[in-house]
Amino acid sequence: MTDSLVCQIALTLVPGVGGVNGRKLVAYCGGVEAVFREKTKALLRIPGIGNTLAGALHSADVISRAEKEARFVEKNRIRTVFYTDKEYPRRLHHCADAPMMLYVKGPVDLNNDRILSMVGTRSATEYGKEVVSHLIDGLAAFNVLIVSGLAYGIDSCSHKAALLNNLPTVAVLAHGLDRIYPQANRSLAVRMIEWGGLVTEFISETNPDRENFPKRNRIIAGLADAVVVVEAGRKGGALITAEIANSYNRDVFAVPGRLSDEYSVGCNFLIRTNKAALIQSNEDIIYLMGWEKSGEFTGSRQALLFHSLTQEEEMLVKILDAQGECTVDWLSLQSGLTLGKVTSLLLTLEFKGIVKSLPGKIYKMG
Repeated sequence: MTDSLVCQIALTLVPGVGGVNGRKLVAYCGGVEAVFREKTKALLRIPGIGNTLAGALHSADVISRAEKEARFVEKNRIRTVFYTDKEYPRRLHHCADAPMMLYVKGPVDLNNDRILSMVGTRSATEYGKEVVSHLIDGLAAFNVLIVSGLAYGIDSCSHKAALLNNLPTVAVLAHGLDRIYPQANRSLAVRMIEWGGLVTEFISETNPDRENFPKRNRIIAGLADAVVVVEAGRKGGALITAEIANSYNRDVFAVPGRLSDEYSVGCNFLIRTNKAALIQSNEDIIYLMGWEKSGEFTGSRQALLFHSLTQEEEMLVKILDAQGECTVDWLSLQSGLTLGKVTSLLLTLEFKGIVKSLPGKIYKMG
């Protein structure tokens, strides 16, 4: 643990500081540690820094909480990325309200040459899932980092499709790294840590409160070269992310849908109001982004499809092959395995491209 790390964390915890004032304080004082050594009289000469904020900088409670977080970070081997670090995402440097500190779990490179954020409704339809799969399948040769939010629906479909195509993927969270929300996506999150990662600006013990999600969405927008919206209602997080992306001068793409479809209203609105470019395929994304093919995809999807199965996986496959579509409960009953075990096995089989998930916790052969 270093004094510098404690001071970096502490600065993010001071009420009223935020990214703008935080950067201002570091610049005026000559470093993050110097901020906490500076006398109140000198702090008050900095534009925008009043008595309340200056007093908070000298609060013992802030330092104590920062020390606790530093211990949590070290114990759990979490990477901290402060905005002055070389590792800090270069794309976020151009966003005025970008977080000063990011907490990262996993080997993901947040400065990957090509980064695409995928967002959409939590109530994804079969059409939306197929679109996500199709779009990401065609990006496998370009080593694109797929960013999303680990939510149900389009988010989790995006992460799964990226893993299936051997693409790195990262989830931006609206809470600390001591928990996973939603809990049902814990197994997915564990797999992502191996190949990509989890990112948050929130310290441990932070709940996924409603007000944290718009903050999370600005990071999803800021990390990427472009944001793709697949199925979205007229209101919600996906539209917020698209608006933020536009304010950051990021490209925004939307997949159109039928006028009668509830979850195409948002996408059609973005296209109609010129807030997003219409896309119908991954070729559209590649063309509009000006990406050139960087080499043939070396990952073997066929190898995944025919990967040797465990006895338990074979048992589930045989049940699905014989019965067709099955619920998780039915598979648990027929196999004699616990619900948790069946869910974990199905996720593995889904990554291998052998089974496919449908709405209502129903599965079928892929």
